[in-house]
Amino acid sequence: MLPPLLHHSGFRRFFTGRAISLLGSSMAPLALAFAVLDAAHGRAADLGTVLAVRMLPLLALLLLGGAVADRLPRRTVLLTTHLGAGLSQGAAATLLLTGHYALGPFAALEFLNGALTAFTSPALRGVLPELVPDEQLRPANALLGMAANGSKLLGPPLAGLLVAGVGPGWAVALDALSYLPAAYLLGRLPAGPARSRPTALRADLREGWTVLRRTRWVWWTTWSFCATNLLLVGPWQILGPQLAGPALWGTLLAARGAGLLLADTAVYRLAPRRLLATGQLAGLLLPLPLLALGLRAPVLWLFAAALASGLGLALSATAWNTSVQEHLPRDVLSRVSANADALSYLAIPLGQLACAPLTARLGAPALATAAALCQGALTLLPLLSPAVRRLPHRPKTPAPVPAPA
Repeated sequence: MLPPLLHHSGFRRFFTGRAISLLGSSMAPLALAFAVLDAAHGRAADLGTVLAVRMLPLLALLLLGGAVADRLPRRTVLLTTHLGAGLSQGAAATLLLTGHYALGPFAALEFLNGALTAFTSPALRGVLPELVPDEQLRPANALLGMAANGSKLLGPPLAGLLVAGVGPGWAVALDALSYLPAAYLLGRLPAGPARSRPTALRADLREGWTVLRRTRWVWWTTWSFCATNLLLVGPWQILGPQLAGPALWGTLLAARGAGLLLADTAVYRLAPRRLLATGQLAGLLLPLPLLALGLRAPVLWLFAAALASGLGLALSATAWNTSVQEHLPRDVLSRVSANADALSYLAIPLGQLACAPLTARLGAPALATAAALCQGALTLLPLLSPAVRRLPHRPKTPAPVPAPA
């Protein structure tokens, strides 16, 4: 039996298009890694270059992407970016399959993919309130979370089978093809309300930052996410495999994925009165597996910590997405989301770069423990603000834009 939300044609098309696109995107990291290493005869420098040039335009253009998504019909933005991503990824697959790989053209195509993602993400967050009423935003975000987290479990193994069976180029080609049905479905979404933006683009960009800075609950939670990315992403990605070992690391990732799906299933039905505060408290679960690794906890505790971390991550993400969609005005939603994402994403490479020198000084177990404890303390800090603690779930009307001082 389908969830009631999927009986609404607009959301059903959006959900199906996202599920198809997410499955293809979840295959891309593994497929690209093996494709580049195979085509470049094992040169790791090529892979590092490709990954870097894909991330740089995402960070550089994210704010512009938010402004564009608030100016133009978001359906148009999503259709354009998905078609562009399908064509660019298809061209990359063609280079691989025809044996014409060269670092320059391939990196340029991945640069274009990163740039398109910078316009896709803000439009995705802004389009959902145009498809479902406010009281359905939380379950809608939970369903989208199930699709995203399910794709993370299915995509990498499928990519691995394709790489082993027919070659990495075909896995990249399948990722490219996934964008086309997604673009078709997203192009059939309702047009959404007309938005007139007579102001200059620079003024739009400034307004997005101003609203983020003056909306206290957005400001505090954004910096909390920034601290989480700074303290956890690098140590988890770099120290986690070292401290756990290959077999245990795979088990921990699977447990974390199971926690993500369980949390999305639960939040689909549960509706806490203070959703944002609940999500902030759930953030305390995120560092548990890193803390357990640092303390050399038994395997059973490590498994439970990873499961709890997945629960906390999914609940925190759904609480944030739903809160910004419920409370922020529609015409500024994409810009504020883009500003918040940019601050959070910038912290990731900083934490990754700091991990190696800090590990040499402190040792891996001590650094993992310290990073986990610091993240827990900084996650609680936003709850000192009444704006975060008291933000209600499911308001009847969007909150007004705060007036400049």
